[in-house]
Amino acid sequence: MAHLDRMLRSNIKLRHLQLLVALDQFRHLGRTSEFLSVSQPAVSRMLTEIEAMLGQTLFVRSTRGTAPTAAGIVMVRFARSVLAQYDRTRDEIGAQESGAAGRVRIGAMSVALSPLLADAVDILKAESARATVLIETGDLTGLLPKLRLGETDLFVGRLEPGYAAPDLTTEALYADPMVAVIAPGHALARKRKLRWDDIAELPCVLPPPWASLRVKLEQQFHRHGVQPPGDVIESSSYQATVLFVQRRGAVAFLAAGTARDLERAGALRVLPLSVDVDLPSVGIIALRETVPTAVTARMMDALRSAARAMQRRHATAHRRHAEGSCDAK
Repeated sequence: MAHLDRMLRSNIKLRHLQLLVALDQFRHLGRTSEFLSVSQPAVSRMLTEIEAMLGQTLFVRSTRGTAPTAAGIVMVRFARSVLAQYDRTRDEIGAQESGAAGRVRIGAMSVALSPLLADAVDILKAESARATVLIETGDLTGLLPKLRLGETDLFVGRLEPGYAAPDLTTEALYADPMVAVIAPGHALARKRKLRWDDIAELPCVLPPPWASLRVKLEQQFHRHGVQPPGDVIESSSYQATVLFVQRRGAVAFLAAGTARDLERAGALRVLPLSVDVDLPSVGIIALRETVPTAVTARMMDALRSAARAMQRRHATAHRRHAEGSCDAK
């Protein structure tokens, strides 16, 4: 153990770590050498050097390429973490030298993109126009490992309880319920009242079968005494959802914040249908032991401000809708 500790602290260099990450990415000595702009024999020698220092075989070579061993997987994870911290430190120092405001890297679910993240970026840019925001979209299963490796600074999306962990902090920002949507020109868009059997025969865009939301939505159909639609397109992308709502006359289900934003843009219409689905709040996940950079802290404040503004808008819209319903009676 003392030997390994000494090797990791004193002998492993950044070029070694870059090699391990590149080998894991390309799984081929030739492509790795091209990426690093060194000869293939140099790549082989460097890998042999690292393995000799650690006393471990890290990659198995074969005619089909290279594959990491169990020890290799651990070292690649270590390399990615160190390189991410290196990039973060370099960016911070570079920002201070140039007078820029730094860089924040965000992993975001589609539910958080609009309007929350868009509004938060506007707030941040109003304070510091030279701040750089990198946004990578995906789901929790793909984005949380990047957060833990230091490849992103924040996660913004639904706070699924099953992903809570001691190394993470969570902060709920707002509840974002589900609504049903249709194309603006669809006949159902003109109806004042709807029932679930009105939409059961339509084409429908639903989440993939593995998503917990898929089960909850299908239960809604059964709860109202109708079978779920048979003509289904499966997607977790709200961009794809909008496309098929518009092109196929399909009904779909989106988070209310995103749906209202798209409705204001004329892309779709929110239907007057109660979708009683229990969903986790939208919020922020960060690493507990990591102190946020100045620009990351400002981004978190901007997200909080954007969430409060969204809640005020929703409360006003709900009040006007209620007053309009009373006037109609």
